[in-house]
Amino acid sequence: QVQLVESGGGLVQPGGSLRLSCAASGTIFSIYRMGWYRQAPGLQRELVARITSGGMTNYADSVKGRFTISRDNAKNTVYLQMNSLKPEDTAVYYCNVFYRPNYSSNLRDYWGQGTQVTVSS
Repeated sequence: QVQLVESGGGLVQPGGSLRLSCAASGTIFSIYRMGWYRQAPGLQRELVARITSGGMTNYADSVKGRFTISRDNAKNTVYLQMNSLKPEDTAVYYCNVFYRPNYSSNLRDYWGQGTQVTVSS
């Protein structure tokens, strides 16, 4: 099984910045993709950004130009730099990983427990 440790959430004023990190550990042979999703009160969970081990990225339209996802493959860690934060960014942010526990295993996914991001003055 894999473990995900999420950090970096908190309270920030509009226009401010936060940097989220998610470190994966456990029975991992390789990670194919890691990403961040978020869920605001009353809304469905949505993709924020994700990145493959090869560096291919996807962003939600609402965060393009403001958020940057990156990864450190050696540390099995993904980062989300969030700039120019807006109140609409307030949500619980969840880390997600697609990985292989073993060389011969199929891809599996795992979710973190979530970290709260609140943008308010």
